[in-house]
Amino acid sequence: MMRSLWTAATGMKAQDFNISVISNNLSNVNTSGFKKSRPDFQDLLYQTMREAGTPVAEGLEVPNGIQAGMGVRPVATQKIFTQGDFQQTENPLDLTIEGDGFFQILMPDGSNAYTRDGAFKMDSTGTVVTSDGFHLQPEIVVPQDSIGISVGIDGTVTAKFANGEPDQELGQITLVRFVNPAGLKNTGRNLYTETAASGNPIGPGVAGQDGRGTIQQGYLEMSNVKVVDEMVNMIVAQRAYEANSKAITTSDSMLGIANSLKR
Repeated sequence: MMRSLWTAATGMKAQDFNISVISNNLSNVNTSGFKKSRPDFQDLLYQTMREAGTPVAEGLEVPNGIQAGMGVRPVATQKIFTQGDFQQTENPLDLTIEGDGFFQILMPDGSNAYTRDGAFKMDSTGTVVTSDGFHLQPEIVVPQDSIGISVGIDGTVTAKFANGEPDQELGQITLVRFVNPAGLKNTGRNLYTETAASGNPIGPGVAGQDGRGTIQQGYLEMSNVKVVDEMVNMIVAQRAYEANSKAITTSDSMLGIANSLKR
């Protein structure tokens, strides 16, 4: 059987995976805090039929060897943590991180997760939560008789009251950083969890200090997906898929010619 059939098949599988990643990026173009992914590929093993430098006569050697590649495989999906565009919402519970860092979220099982999505809400007790009801850490509880809150660039949360009552500081929203944020595990719901590759979280610490970004109130960080770039990537992936399928068709045609040979 011709090697090219299997080699081209790996190319088609790789481009199918490539399209899956691109599709996920495009489907999240309006997801706040979303970070696009980039698939990385790696060539497979090579069959060496002649080593480079093989002696052919006294004092002479082959300058180049003969190797046949076995195709390609996906090896990683790289998260690209570039800053997304800011959208002004004027919602006091919409927060964006300008720079490096993640909000810390308490999960129902007691573990921590991390997010760039600052579209927070209040539950029935006034606790600041995510859209799924998970508590922001450290916990911020807004008094029910307050008329609004203010969040400083360092994460300090202050409640405002009517009738000239003094403002009340409710706490401070802190941020965490990671040595390798691309190593975080995607768990859905705009959340990440730490892995051995990401390293342990650095912090939590005050926003604007030790390399952490600042917090801006009334803004949301939008997805960093660029539709034009993804469309171009999709075209390239489609053409590569077609080229690999053409290689399979050509190999099949060559096998047909070989099978039709007569003595």
